[in-house]
Amino acid sequence: MRAILAGIMIAIGGCVFIGCTDRGVGWVGAILFSVGLMTVFQFGLDLYTGKVGYALENKPSFVIDLLIMILGNLVGCIIIGYMMPSATAETFINARLENVDYLRVLFKGILCGILMFIAADIYKKRNSFVGAFICVPVFILSGFEHSIADMFYFMSAGFHGLDIAFSMDAVLFILVVIVGNAIGGLLFPAFMKEMYEKKKEE
Repeated sequence: MRAILAGIMIAIGGCVFIGCTDRGVGWVGAILFSVGLMTVFQFGLDLYTGKVGYALENKPSFVIDLLIMILGNLVGCIIIGYMMPSATAETFINARLENVDYLRVLFKGILCGILMFIAADIYKKRNSFVGAFICVPVFILSGFEHSIADMFYFMSAGFHGLDIAFSMDAVLFILVVIVGNAIGGLLFPAFMKEMYEKKKEE
């Protein structure tokens, strides 16, 4: 349930970004998108991109939890995508799948994963939303790829009638972004462990 609600909130963030883009003020939507991550933090919801960065400090079975989160997040995106089909989402998806370079998609996913870990860790350690309200606009305006937000765009475009949004190309795109988000989310924890924890032990 926490994962489904997290997917719903990220999808709501996607809705406001689409609405602002339609009105020519996409940068406003990039800021307001932060309401999704803010709500996830405030209510302890399970968002894959917010949790994957902590995989190293959990048991191996945490991977199963992450898979459940991805499925729950997807269900939330399907619900909102079905209720909020969008022509603008079609534009987003066409741009992503046209002459797609999966290495670049992976890299964009990594960069987004780094930002999502930073936002989550700021909240975890300082109980502050400042990371969410800075990192979310940065990843959106930079064109980085967030797997759960992308799920919503694919669902919204698909229910609007874009067949390719439900194709194997779409599945592969999302899987690549999921992997990229995981790599990015784990980079900082791995580096911090190497730089600081080992130094303390020495």
